[in-house]
Amino acid sequence: MARVFITGSTDGLGLLAARHLLDDGHEVTLHARNDRRASDVRRAEPRASAVVVGDLSDMSATRDVAAQVNALGRHDAVIHNVSLGHLERRRAETVDGVEHVFAVNVIAPYLLTALITPPDRLVYVSSGMHHGADTSLGDLQWTRRHWNGSAAYSDSKFHEILLTNAVSRRWPHIPANSINPGWVPTRMGGRGAPDDLTLGATTQTWLATSADPAARVTGRYFFHREEVDPHPDVYATELQDELLSYCADLTGTPLPQAQPA
Repeated sequence: MARVFITGSTDGLGLLAARHLLDDGHEVTLHARNDRRASDVRRAEPRASAVVVGDLSDMSATRDVAAQVNALGRHDAVIHNVSLGHLERRRAETVDGVEHVFAVNVIAPYLLTALITPPDRLVYVSSGMHHGADTSLGDLQWTRRHWNGSAAYSDSKFHEILLTNAVSRRWPHIPANSINPGWVPTRMGGRGAPDDLTLGATTQTWLATSADPAARVTGRYFFHREEVDPHPDVYATELQDELLSYCADLTGTPLPQAQPA
């Protein structure tokens, strides 16, 4: 039995992944943005062992989420599932002065990776839309470009795979992989989305818990449990290091160096 923490798990892919894990006898820690959503998900899925609460657009709240998770004890896997979607409008910056899509989709998984006791496996939920990203890292927070929600989302999902591969390189003994769940019928994807919601969730859980050697690799990108090719720039170590440096400066929290095996 594994203990797994899933961010953004009150509905959609996160909650479905949690239910698959619970059905298989694993222990699951859920995450909710606020107390109301936490109460709702406790009623919806009472089998969860715990629900941690915090708004991941807020760095202080994200740090508190990490502390709540660590207080529960070490987890065997962490699935970074939380995300804002491609239809987001430009909002006022977060309380930390960070563009909100970048804050949730990139800074939150970065901070949680840096602060949660390292698990045995890490899974990051990206998107096939990352293939259309601006890979230059030249305007990460959209201060110079005219806002485009779809492009901001695509960029953030490219950055999330960069983060995955940077973590995989820095912590080589901890499998860290990213996935494209497909265009699935969630609140974000819409009812008419054509891909298989179940396969999107089971790819997460397979990478988090399976003994299959194909799930024990690191620094790879998956779609429906099959390894596929991401944008080639995600392998550029100079871009990986640039993103880590930017996130470390912005948060004041560097990603720890290689963890002991």
